[in-house]
Amino acid sequence: MIRPGVNGERSRRRRLAGKHGLTLIELVVALGIVVVLFAAVVWGVGALTGARAKESSTELAGTIRALYDSAALSGRTCRLVFTLPQPRDEETPTTWRAECAQGGATAGAKRDDELKEARAEKKDKVRDDDSRFKRLDSDDAPTLQQLQEQEKERVEKAAKYSNFSNDDVVEKTLPPNVKIEVWTSKQKEPAKSGVAYLYFFPQGYTERAQVWVKQGDNVWTLTISPLTGKTKIFAEDLEVPRT
Repeated sequence: MIRPGVNGERSRRRRLAGKHGLTLIELVVALGIVVVLFAAVVWGVGALTGARAKESSTELAGTIRALYDSAALSGRTCRLVFTLPQPRDEETPTTWRAECAQGGATAGAKRDDELKEARAEKKDKVRDDDSRFKRLDSDDAPTLQQLQEQEKERVEKAAKYSNFSNDDVVEKTLPPNVKIEVWTSKQKEPAKSGVAYLYFFPQGYTERAQVWVKQGDNVWTLTISPLTGKTKIFAEDLEVPRT
């Protein structure tokens, strides 16, 4: 025969065990909620302070300086390529990467002038060299047109760009909520979407440029000196230079 006191003790233990187990479950759920709320707070604070934009500005300034030095030391023209999504596109990230030409190529309209100068220089050398001048009169000698085509191929080959990277210059993908705008002295207004370029030349100079790194209402403006490549970061939205 089982005494009533024993049954009562067992029932009390079961109730305590049930309460204890439920408390552990509640603790796990509570911890999960705390983690989610903490992550949301951290993300919200980062958006309010523009922490990711500030960090990206510092990284970009270092990349600009490193690519400036690489172009000057290697004797090659390099450029920073920005891929900018549409302003309202919140899913496509902004990226940048570096490219370098095989030689000291020029940019834009200057290529035609460079080609003309190279052709004129080649023509003068042919006329000054008697032996070469005689070969031009022979059937086996290259014509002036052929020499011009060869020089054209040389310049165009030097102007072809390929991807470049080292320890200090790497491809970067920004968080989707961090946007970039790029202005150079050849532009009237900053580029806000599409592809933008910032060139670095082997003579030790770059284009006069400004880059805006934005996150929400927070803006950091980078100004690049054309003669030294020095980059300054301002925690404000600077206007486009008008002079």
